[in-house]
Amino acid sequence: MVERMVEAGLEEAVNGERDMGFDQEWAALREQATARQESSTRLNQLPGDPSGPTGPGGPADFGSTPAMKKAAANEIAKTIRGDTKLAMEKADEASESAIKGFDGWQTAAGLKKVQETWDKQVDVLMGRLAREENSLRGTNGYFTENDLGINSMFGTLPKSKLDGIDQSP
Repeated sequence: MVERMVEAGLEEAVNGERDMGFDQEWAALREQATARQESSTRLNQLPGDPSGPTGPGGPADFGSTPAMKKAAANEIAKTIRGDTKLAMEKADEASESAIKGFDGWQTAAGLKKVQETWDKQVDVLMGRLAREENSLRGTNGYFTENDLGINSMFGTLPKSKLDGIDQSP
């Protein structure tokens, strides 16, 4: 766009319009830019069917639906946390067996330290998974409460003097 404006300015200069001052040139460029712009106002409105976190499905650009959040939370609760706990138990069994096998060696003490560190890390992971699950379950409620709170704030606004005016053409 700037290139077109520069080209237009060069054409004007070549065509003998060099006498134009800065203010006149600026006004002409603004006028050209305004002529190229679409000048209309469009008011947004709600779609015909309810959507969003409080409605069924949610809009396409919302990113997820309440059902998707519930499914993700259930997946964390039933599968991921369960599988993580089983992996921890299997690792603990193998570590305990190795520690007994190396009893009296420094390797046993090292394996015990590794097992303690592993257990702490798994505990942190399990806590994180629990928080993620709770967050997913609480998000829908948060959005609903937020929407209702905003709606109630608008309900306290005084009525406009334009309310009730026939808007038909």
